[in-house]
Amino acid sequence: MLLEAGDRVPADLRLLKTHGLQIQEAILTGESAPVAKHIEPVPFDALLGDRSCIAFSGTLITSGQGKGVVVATGICTEIGRISGMLSEVETLATPLVKQMGVFAQWLTIFILVIAAVLLIYGYFVGHHEFTEIFMAVVGLSVAVIPEGLPAVLTITLAVGVQAMARRNAIVRRLPAIETIGSVSVICTDKTGTLTRNEMMVSSVLTHQYHFTLQGIGYEPQGIILLENAEAAPTEYVVLRELARAAILCNDAALHDHDGVWIVEGDPMEGALLAFASKIGIEICEERANWMRIDTIPFDAKHRFMATLNHDYQHRAFVFIKGAPEQILAMCINQSAADGNVESLSKAYWKERADNIAALGQRVLAFAVKPVKSDYKVLERADIESTLTLLGMVGMIDPPRVEAIAAVAECHTAGIRVKMITGDHAKTAAAIGKQIGLQNPSKVLTGADLDRMNDVSLKEVVLQCDIFARTSPEHKLRLVMALQSHGMTVAMTGDGVNDAPALKRADVGIAMGKKGSEAAKEVAELVLADDNFASIASAVREGRTVYDNIKKVVSWTLPTNAGEAMTIIVALLFGMTLPVTPIQILWVNLITDVTLGIALAFEPTEENTICRPPRPRGEPLLSSELVWHIVLVSILFLCGVYGIYAYAIDRGYSVELARTLAMNTLVVMEIFHLFFIRNIHGTSLTWKAVRGTKVLWMTVIIIIVAQFSITYLPPLQAIFATVAVPFLDCWLVIGIGVALFIIIESEKQIRLRLKAIKS
Repeated sequence: MLLEAGDRVPADLRLLKTHGLQIQEAILTGESAPVAKHIEPVPFDALLGDRSCIAFSGTLITSGQGKGVVVATGICTEIGRISGMLSEVETLATPLVKQMGVFAQWLTIFILVIAAVLLIYGYFVGHHEFTEIFMAVVGLSVAVIPEGLPAVLTITLAVGVQAMARRNAIVRRLPAIETIGSVSVICTDKTGTLTRNEMMVSSVLTHQYHFTLQGIGYEPQGIILLENAEAAPTEYVVLRELARAAILCNDAALHDHDGVWIVEGDPMEGALLAFASKIGIEICEERANWMRIDTIPFDAKHRFMATLNHDYQHRAFVFIKGAPEQILAMCINQSAADGNVESLSKAYWKERADNIAALGQRVLAFAVKPVKSDYKVLERADIESTLTLLGMVGMIDPPRVEAIAAVAECHTAGIRVKMITGDHAKTAAAIGKQIGLQNPSKVLTGADLDRMNDVSLKEVVLQCDIFARTSPEHKLRLVMALQSHGMTVAMTGDGVNDAPALKRADVGIAMGKKGSEAAKEVAELVLADDNFASIASAVREGRTVYDNIKKVVSWTLPTNAGEAMTIIVALLFGMTLPVTPIQILWVNLITDVTLGIALAFEPTEENTICRPPRPRGEPLLSSELVWHIVLVSILFLCGVYGIYAYAIDRGYSVELARTLAMNTLVVMEIFHLFFIRNIHGTSLTWKAVRGTKVLWMTVIIIIVAQFSITYLPPLQAIFATVAVPFLDCWLVIGIGVALFIIIESEKQIRLRLKAIKS
């Protein structure tokens, strides 16, 4: 196979010949910068990112040429092998699906047992007519079964889909919405997620100064700082000379596409052009004034690139850029701040270059050599000495500004963030420190992980937050090690190498812009903006969705239990039913779905993101919810039987007493709805009372429906209701207010006791 710039490698190749060959392997290794390739063999056990004599299928040639022999095709290539891994990875069910399955199973068994016991008891012990007792048991079953719950849960998740889409998180699988809110650790790729996947010149070294550059990716605008103060580039001649060399010894081009700056060519050369623009030099004008006569392309052997340029004033210069150690070996002089030449201090430059490299930056050195105007052919022998060093630049794929805030927000939410990247350890550590990871000093590489068994890895994985030079197998092992601690794991990635871990994770999150199709296919969420900050927003929305699901369950079960208790007590003690079976059917029909749907649109509660993640094994039916069901059931029982007894004592007919009891039941459910809207805080605020548009629409619908069956003769005949006196209407409302006061007081006492314990 013959390879040249712009080609996509068709198979795994063993390189036999290279000439300045550089390949972008981020899709496979996660390394942000193109990798220089050569033909020298590497150790058999070399990590994927260090196999510099191999060109991998699916990667992109950014510069140079090469020739290689095919060593693997199809399923046998590295990308194909990852596809094979995917078929073996087990997909885990989401916590919500598991919880709802267990809940539905036990609720069904409970209802069937209760219904059977009451049917047998009422017929054989209570000596009720079979038809009467059968209808009562049917009414009981309808009262207990939360038949509207599946529909309301689906609507709640669908509302969450819309909310996440507004925050650039596209949901591919519905249950993942809730799962993202319960994650306790986020394993994130570095390139393109925490960083911009755009190289940028961050540091500039001259003989006397260390400049720091600010900006956004390839955008040719930014501030230049010297000792934390803004510097004027025009005051430093050597800066302009360095920028000129960066433009002329460069094969890339920058283009503005609808406000987004795109590099045509090598990303590092694109970063150099952006740097030159920040200095204030016009790229097109400089290239027009300095015509390129000849060039020596970059080659891994000599590790530099050189161009010969002439201007219209018959001046000629050779501009060289390359690896610092190589350029230093070729220089005898250095350029001073005022543009004059002085003797080179190699020890000084080597120390400064090492300091920049320790920050995770890739260092390039620039040199220049004046030549005669009739010099037309560039020979390597002519430039391998007597050069003048202009300076050095440090380049890095910078962290996203919003990612730094998002990582801090995740830490506030009790979520650990771990970086798993194929990039070098120093680069990963530098980015980890900049974005605020909790333990940036400790870095484990893929080689370290290979020396650990699963038991050792399980012990280490909690203490380390940065993993570098990792392969697809390493990422998969790390996700499984975290899950073995009972953690809910979210994994982000964009490359084919991330696909197995994305599939195994509880929530796989793929990048929408620069992500591979393999990663998107197995992921539950896709980030439309490739931004880690969108993950933090998705966590907030996921917690909101789960809170709303919990509110739906916490509202449905107590109210249904309260309805059921009115029938159970009547059957056990041989009393007249305070609410008929058809009235129970009506209450379930009009309230279960409508009022439940209102909870699906509840906004995020205050301090939602500050709460720690819920435990993975936390049951949907918690002890607090069981106590709430018991309390509300008793209060519903007191309210319904209380007003029924009141009506009978006043000499009202049984029909009017039942009408009052049915309306009391509905009113208590409405007030219970206002209580349950704030399960983590007080409901006695103006915001809580104001509610949402959907909430008040459903309440109005319920009120109109109740007035209809209470006062319209055709519906009175169907539901056996009669008109309720005006003063008794206020009594019904008063019972609802009393319910709200009692359960709100209980909640405040419980929250204060919990705060004292914590």
